[in-house]
Amino acid sequence: MAENEEINTETLQSSFPAGRVKRIMKLDTEINKVNSDALFVISNATDLFLKFLTEKSSEVAIEKKRKTIKLEHLRMAVKRHRPTADFLLDSLPMPPPVQISSKTDRSHKSDEKKKNSVPAGTRGIDSFFKKCE
Repeated sequence: MAENEEINTETLQSSFPAGRVKRIMKLDTEINKVNSDALFVISNATDLFLKFLTEKSSEVAIEKKRKTIKLEHLRMAVKRHRPTADFLLDSLPMPPPVQISSKTDRSHKSDEKKKNSVPAGTRGIDSFFKKCE
């Protein structure tokens, strides 16, 4: 029996940097030291969980006949898997509302966007150069 068994000498590597995972784990005030075995298990569990989420989100994107996974696909995948939805759904950002408008509204809105292309809470440079009356 020992002759037929092959020993797997391949070492498993996590795709996440160990130092960063350790730092994230230490954000919990109850954790003072992190054992290397615990770090390995957490890193690999995180890797498996992200692969699972990616696969499920990909399935949703394919169902919707899309090639790119978007936030709505991720949210749908999380909703379909009850254990994941229980803890993760509230943490995901809400997708922006979709606005349906006519073609004339689009051209008018694009003109407004060109005029107001500065981010909210800032002002354009042209207002700086206007003469004070």
